Amino acid sequence: MVLVASWIGSERNSISTLENESTVLKAALAARASGSEVDTAAPKVKSAEQLAKEKAPIDWKKIAAQVAEFRKAGGMGDMRVYLQLQKKCSELSKEELISAFDEIAALDLPSESLEMLKQMVLMPLCENYPEEALTRYSDGIDDPHGMVSWRLAETMAGWAGKNPAAATAWFDQQIAAGKFDSKSLDGKSQTRMQFEGSLIRALIATDSAAAALRLKSLPEDQRADALRSHHGDIKDENQLAYANLIRDGLPEKAQAEALEREVSNMVRGEGYTEVTEYLDRIKATPAERSVCVEHAAAQKIQQLSWNKKVTSGDIDAMRDWVTRHAPGTTEKVTGLALAKSTRGRNKMEFSEAAALASQYAETSGKDDVLIGFLADCEAGSRYKEEATVLAAKISDVKKREEILSRFK
Repeated sequence: MVLVASWIGSERNSISTLENESTVLKAALAARASGSEVDTAAPKVKSAEQLAKEKAPIDWKKIAAQVAEFRKAGGMGDMRVYLQLQKKCSELSKEELISAFDEIAALDLPSESLEMLKQMVLMPLCENYPEEALTRYSDGIDDPHGMVSWRLAETMAGWAGKNPAAATAWFDQQIAAGKFDSKSLDGKSQTRMQFEGSLIRALIATDSAAAALRLKSLPEDQRADALRSHHGDIKDENQLAYANLIRDGLPEKAQAEALEREVSNMVRGEGYTEVTEYLDRIKATPAERSVCVEHAAAQKIQQLSWNKKVTSGDIDAMRDWVTRHAPGTTEKVTGLALAKSTRGRNKMEFSEAAALASQYAETSGKDDVLIGFLADCEAGSRYKEEATVLAAKISDVKKREEILSRFK
């Protein structure tokens, strides 16, 4: 995916010529998966030369050399080569995929090329034959590059969704065999946490009680790591069960962080509707609503500022939503959101955000907007003069001095 993204970014002018071919390829792959046929622009009768070429063994060293050339050229190249190889891999049988993976692993190639080729073959194997991928390539759990290990963790989640008992039994066998023993000084195995997180998220959909037991069986200081290590949306119908798992299995601070991560996946598109529906769906407590609303509002304003200059209209819409769903936090959240809009590659200048913070503070008659903004905005000596003027409006002298220390 990274490779394709690189090519797309560097070949925007030529990509339109490939759209038709890409569409045909996707349709063909989807049809093959469903067992149906798709009428494409390809000839109905292929020549003997064409058939022989399609059935010829894949020259993995040649493919690796082509990829190396693409990278050397800064990602410039014919993406059709990549698409054609993807298509060919997707059409291989289970035995052919296993053979190809073993052949690639035995090649004497640079690690980056080797990793890319492994991923290309492992992806269809994992998607179509998860049990075989895991049982045959469990050595990949110790993969020093991490990508094979990540792919296998994702595969176990898919397997657990279809056959939770078999996937859980396999995982426990690997743990008992020492496959996930920690090699770090703190005694934690990040790889195991990755697999635990994958399994727990999969079990939520089939057996939420088993998922809760799985989480509680881990040491308390590792439970949040397990949930943090696996990303992906939880289906609407399973969100309450997952929220209850978080509430019952994590310490209070970790609960808030876990719920914030779930909300992060929902701050997209226009408005805050998805977040509102999520909070209602999980029956969020007032404290949970405050945490999630604060996080979502700040993230939304930051997202807006990546593409345009945030306006008072954007802030007012955010304030209205916050007031309705987390009363009492509006001023604090406003300050935090304005602070986010000044960070990184955002479009809003510090002076503009400061002016809005001052305006909202005057309207509310409270220090919360100013404190929230100055405590979290991009700090530095270049903003010291403006920050000093703004901080002078804060009535709490101790808080004012604490904030100004950021701008030295």
